Amino acid sequence: MAAAATAAAAWLWSGLWNERFWFPANVSWADLERQDPGVGEVYPLPRHVWAAFPGALGLFALRQLFERFIARPCAALLNIQNCEPRTAQPNAILEKVFTSITKCPDARRLEGLSKQLDWDVRKIQRWFRHRRNKDKPSTHVKFCESMWRLAFYICIFTYGLRILWLSPWLWDTRQCWYNYPFQPLSSSLYYYYFVQLAFYWSLMFSQFIDVKRKDFLIMFIHHLLTVTLISFSYMNNMVRVGSLVLLVHDTADGFLEVAKISNYAKYQRVCDATFVLFCVVFIVTRLGIYPFWLLNTTLFESKEIIGPYPSWWLFNGLLLILQVLNVIWSYFIIRIAYKALARGKVLKDERSDVESSSEEEDVTSSSRKGVLSSSSNDTSRINGHITSGQWAEEE
Repeated sequence: MAAAATAAAAWLWSGLWNERFWFPANVSWADLERQDPGVGEVYPLPRHVWAAFPGALGLFALRQLFERFIARPCAALLNIQNCEPRTAQPNAILEKVFTSITKCPDARRLEGLSKQLDWDVRKIQRWFRHRRNKDKPSTHVKFCESMWRLAFYICIFTYGLRILWLSPWLWDTRQCWYNYPFQPLSSSLYYYYFVQLAFYWSLMFSQFIDVKRKDFLIMFIHHLLTVTLISFSYMNNMVRVGSLVLLVHDTADGFLEVAKISNYAKYQRVCDATFVLFCVVFIVTRLGIYPFWLLNTTLFESKEIIGPYPSWWLFNGLLLILQVLNVIWSYFIIRIAYKALARGKVLKDERSDVESSSEEEDVTSSSRKGVLSSSSNDTSRINGHITSGQWAEEE
């Protein structure tokens, strides 16, 4: 039995690295192994992706230092206090109800709980609000998270734009496929790629301790898709087009984080103006440039120059899934923009859970002040993102 399992695992492993899956005809792993750094002919190899894991740990450590020594002092200057939410008194009956619905019950159930506990309905509503707030981070925590993301997005986008500005494939996407896969990898492009991969690995890990939002699952899928795309495109040396996809998806993320930071600091006009700019940039890049420029080259130009093969189909399939996520996030953004036009201000991100700070909020929700609070990458990448951005967001 053990021998059969071992044989099956070996068969699957050999099939995974089958050269006919990864490369066009007449190209082998051995061809890429024959590298000569002295003349600049260095190609990506699968084993290189392991370097992203220590990089992710390094970025996570850097984030802790950044938030402690830069973001927190900035929050203090903007008078954003690190206040702990009110805690709900222990109650087994209400805790059981909260676990099942995680929100305040309807009027009929409230009346039943009021009779069972001999509590006033208003007191039960307050208990649910305080219990809900217990699981949510403070504005101070979200401000520090957004500052870290903003700093990273500014740095990585600036670096990526600088190195790609001088690259021929930025101006002629057909250059992504000429002489493929024998396209040397420069050190600057290597660092750009692996910092991005390490960042998204760190987002996958930290998502479980960061701000928990309604789109937790879709953001997790986005980060997983992003990591898969970056790793996959590196291993079969589609780094040129991959760098363009990264750059396009990074464009809008910084604007979202500025809008969120402005909102936390109560600079509503700056928040509104920056969010409008974010909406425009996001829709132009994710629904315009990405599908009509980048998907055009991966689907049609590459097919014409190098022809389809198994990993080509998989790569394009993943890129199309990313576009589906972009459409989903665009829908959320359009909803927010519509409400902003209808009510005259940016309301909360439909994807987010935002803590209540007022005891009157549950009974006066129709008149409360909205806030913008989304995960990146955002979008994280709304950060694709999905990240957000990105191959997810994010934020």
